[in-house]
Amino acid sequence: MLRLLTETFFRVAAGAIVAVLSLSLVTPALAVSATAAPLLAFSARIAGDDARTRLIIDFDRKPDFKVHYVANPYRVLIDLPETAFGLKAEELEERGIFSDIRYGTMAAGRSRIVLTASRPVGVVLAEVQEEQGAASYRLVIDTAIVTDQAFQALMEKQSWQEAAAPASAEQTPVMLPGSRADGPFVIAVDAGHGGIDNGARGGVTKTEEKHVTLAFARQLTEALNALPGTRAILTRDKDEFLSLSQRVQLARNEGANLLISIHADTLKQKDIRGATVYTISDKASDSLAASLAERENLSDQIAGISFVDEPAEVADILLDLTRRETQAFSINLAQSIVSNFKDQVLLINNPHRHAGFRVLTAPDVPSILLELGFMSNKDDEKLLVDPAWQKKVAGLVAKAVEQYRSTVVANGG
Repeated sequence: MLRLLTETFFRVAAGAIVAVLSLSLVTPALAVSATAAPLLAFSARIAGDDARTRLIIDFDRKPDFKVHYVANPYRVLIDLPETAFGLKAEELEERGIFSDIRYGTMAAGRSRIVLTASRPVGVVLAEVQEEQGAASYRLVIDTAIVTDQAFQALMEKQSWQEAAAPASAEQTPVMLPGSRADGPFVIAVDAGHGGIDNGARGGVTKTEEKHVTLAFARQLTEALNALPGTRAILTRDKDEFLSLSQRVQLARNEGANLLISIHADTLKQKDIRGATVYTISDKASDSLAASLAERENLSDQIAGISFVDEPAEVADILLDLTRRETQAFSINLAQSIVSNFKDQVLLINNPHRHAGFRVLTAPDVPSILLELGFMSNKDDEKLLVDPAWQKKVAGLVAKAVEQYRSTVVANGG
């Protein structure tokens, strides 16, 4: 009897084991239903410069993600569900805006990508794209530099509850490009040079151009902010280096309606003096304009930044946009400034000139470069370092901007 019970027990037990094994072999999905497999990030690439950087990561299925910001240092955090990072080290090496990129597990069921920047940065675009004809999804994160004030606003606006919501187009923290229709008229005032790039140097006072341009830019910003419905911002408010592309990007990040870049150069011909207003053009109006543009465009190289040409198709698009509608507005502003300077501020012969200044290449922001005078001329230099003269000229430029704005509005612009 005992033998019969024992044999029956083992037969039942064996059958149960076979049933379990058979179930696991026939329906493997049931075995992992309680715990979903991690996401797989199997490919990545990063591209950009010190003003804009794009990060792309390919996943085996659609990732839910969350974006938020932390400071000290400036960082963008991208939170993901549990993720297996099957990436090559070189695919996510630091580049462009970011000085360090890290990724990995945060806690059970959570992973994170940390993008560390040397200056304030905001997410322009964050979206998931389904790859056509492939069972994979692409996470695209576009970032751009922003001002300290804009970054602080992002920090104050977010809460961990808001950051925990899936990113969407409605949560895009940076408006690019152009300003809001119901907002103020925005002018980006760009103080040329700065930091390691001193610019020109006065022959008498030995004052460096970077200090003259910042002092005048502050005066101009104050005068512009006194106008109704106007907001003026500085691309730099201290002695720091900004690349040419960063200057353009900061203006666009603020939704600028205008960019005014301030300079005070030197010439070998020390008898030449007076203000000049430049707009962009493929072909320089004269040899003086060509020479000045060439020198100003070397600012990045002075700081050790290599200039990389845009791809041909991108350059063609920017060229087309810049030369047509935006250039017409730029010329309008230049003419307004020249008109207001007449009999008030000494102007060079043919005061409205044009050349290929890289700081004027924003395709959607009318831009001018204002040469206040020449540090190489002792009479100009004396005025350029005089706060009273700076305030007077800043007031004239503000008046010209106000007239320009009225003209644009009257014409339906």
